[in-house]
Amino acid sequence: MTPGLLVLLGALGACERGSPAPLDVTSQALGCYSVRVGERWLAATSGGDGFDFSATHAGAAARFFFQPSDLGTYLLYDTQGGYLVAEHGPLTRETGLDSDVSRVDDSYISGAEWVLETSERDGAVYQLRSRRHGQLLGPGGLVDGPRDAVAVALEPATHCLEHPELSLDAAGSVGRTTWDDGDLYGIVDTHSHLLSNFGFGGGLFHGGAWHRLGVEHALGDCETYHGVNGRQDFFGFAFDASGNDSSDIGDMLPDLIAGELSEDNHATDGYPTFTDWPDARKRSTHQAQYFRWLERAWLAGLRLVVQHATSNSVICHVTVGEGYQPARYDCEDMTAIDRIVDETWALQDYIDARSGGPGLGWFRVVQTPAEARAVIADGKLAVVLGIEVSDLFDCRLLPRVGKTGCTQETVLAELDAYQARGVRAIFPVHKYDNAFAPGDGAGGFIELGNFLNSGHWTNMTEDCPDTPAGDGGDLDFGGLLQARDDYLAPPPNDVSGLPYEPLLTIAPYYYYIEQGSLDGDWCQNHGFTALGEFLVWELMTRGLILELDHLPARAFEQAYALMEQHDYPGAGSHGRHWDGRLYALGGVSKTKFRRCHDPDQPGQSLRDYLDRIALIEEMGGYPAEGFGFDFNGFAGAHGPRFGDEGCGDDQADPVDYPFTSYDGAVTFSQPTLGERIVDYNTEGMIHVGLLAELIEDARTDALSDDDLEPLFRSAEGYVRMWEKAEARGAALRGE
Repeated sequence: MTPGLLVLLGALGACERGSPAPLDVTSQALGCYSVRVGERWLAATSGGDGFDFSATHAGAAARFFFQPSDLGTYLLYDTQGGYLVAEHGPLTRETGLDSDVSRVDDSYISGAEWVLETSERDGAVYQLRSRRHGQLLGPGGLVDGPRDAVAVALEPATHCLEHPELSLDAAGSVGRTTWDDGDLYGIVDTHSHLLSNFGFGGGLFHGGAWHRLGVEHALGDCETYHGVNGRQDFFGFAFDASGNDSSDIGDMLPDLIAGELSEDNHATDGYPTFTDWPDARKRSTHQAQYFRWLERAWLAGLRLVVQHATSNSVICHVTVGEGYQPARYDCEDMTAIDRIVDETWALQDYIDARSGGPGLGWFRVVQTPAEARAVIADGKLAVVLGIEVSDLFDCRLLPRVGKTGCTQETVLAELDAYQARGVRAIFPVHKYDNAFAPGDGAGGFIELGNFLNSGHWTNMTEDCPDTPAGDGGDLDFGGLLQARDDYLAPPPNDVSGLPYEPLLTIAPYYYYIEQGSLDGDWCQNHGFTALGEFLVWELMTRGLILELDHLPARAFEQAYALMEQHDYPGAGSHGRHWDGRLYALGGVSKTKFRRCHDPDQPGQSLRDYLDRIALIEEMGGYPAEGFGFDFNGFAGAHGPRFGDEGCGDDQADPVDYPFTSYDGAVTFSQPTLGERIVDYNTEGMIHVGLLAELIEDARTDALSDDDLEPLFRSAEGYVRMWEKAEARGAALRGE
């Protein structure tokens, strides 16, 4: 249960015990009020560094903008940009706040958060409780009990200063919710990572989709985490230069030893100037899905998002263990998963709070396809919770010191627990080998990371099945190759010191790391373990969404055999569909548009997408396909057609403003980031809110708007896949 709902249910419980009926504590969000006790009003002290109940009339009272931080919880923000704060007990007025992010302290709670409650002294008015201390507001500060607390009336006021926030750059409201035939209207993003800032120990990836204290803390300067000019953002620097293919450890070794990059990486400033980020194309370790940008995408037609919790313990252990970056909690994969799942529910509460109360927000976590249908038909955004991580359920190939390996009982207990928390989509494996199957076989530093995660030499072969899985190709670290017959054999190398002394743990293997690459078509030497087969069967019998696209070739082949035997659909959210076999099962994949327009052949930017729709129809599937942007997942983004990084001088029809949404209900204006103006034409899709521009750009090249109808039916397609998964799961259970 989320904290905001606990506040409301606590009030209802008090009512059942005979207390006065609880007052409304949510409709005050984004409103303007003065705080009165009897004939006195709360006002700033003469020195401007505090507040007291000294004003004798409303005209002298402080006027507060009630900025919600959760359901029924507020920041009180005055007309001069000051907050009502009780950090240590006395009331102070602060124009800047600390947070868990700025302090690098996950346990920190701001003294500026106030829980609004029905007064225990007078049920007709309110009391304010410090969220930090749990104490109530008294005449001069915090007090322990209701006897000494003040009973406050909230008097409507005017001319408040709104709390800082990013503009939406859109006007209007959701129009169409279904097609004429009753099918759902809207786009699915099959693969998303809204909250990667809670992965990687809470430090490597900077910027939140939201923060209780607002945009200044969600998207503030990243210097604390990435160093001056981004010089301690080693992972971002390597990835942004080479992607997953980066394997030249030797070039970076002097910098790694020195503890910072030898050159500037990126400007660190965030809100309100945003010099270098967000930029999903070039700044991979920075947030690209702030909730206001997601809201803009929703207005553009996004109606379903699969929100995968993700992390990477090896990358975190190296950067945190060597002190390059701070962390707010440990680096383990499932620590991140737990946090991200909880924070997704909390984001729902936050958006509800801004919208006036529980259930009123546009962001809705759904746990069944029936819920998804209802939410989308109501014009809101359905959010499906998923997990994409290597050490799923802590079922590592090499258990941590003091831990034991996983069993079938472990898997059952973990599936029960995460289903109860709302998770419905699961990748059995991600980048690294685990107890279920080998990792996806990615090269570069991922290949090295797999060695460090397990203590096993690279276990690849050139005897590969013919599948579209991603583990074929050259080996970047050929010196690490020593294939084994027994996948579950004890590891020959001791890498247990990685979380504590990363470079010293890696050092004995530097000779092997520097041996160079091996050409060939190498794939993982094994498929599913017996425990992995058990996991997949359990996912199917429970009607969960089976994510396929990180399975190595042999496991990929096994999964399809099992799905086809039992007519079970799956999700290829990175784009794989195995020549349409996935569509024949009722499964879904993802599409994309070509970046450049061909002036001699209108519609060519949509050619691949339309060919995919034709294939789906040929295979008997529902003719629709959505995106799988993978924002915040180190996957890049759609680039620009114009400018230095564009497609050339022959491009025409740039996106102009204003323009209207595909359904005509919303008007979009030039996007901004605080003080920065964004030019989609020369910058590309730097964050998810520019979905509106991506669609508008496609419309200028399409032969007609009908070309885009399958895209706007893709939410229906995803829900149909989920419905079939549930039905087949019930059949497999014998129901």
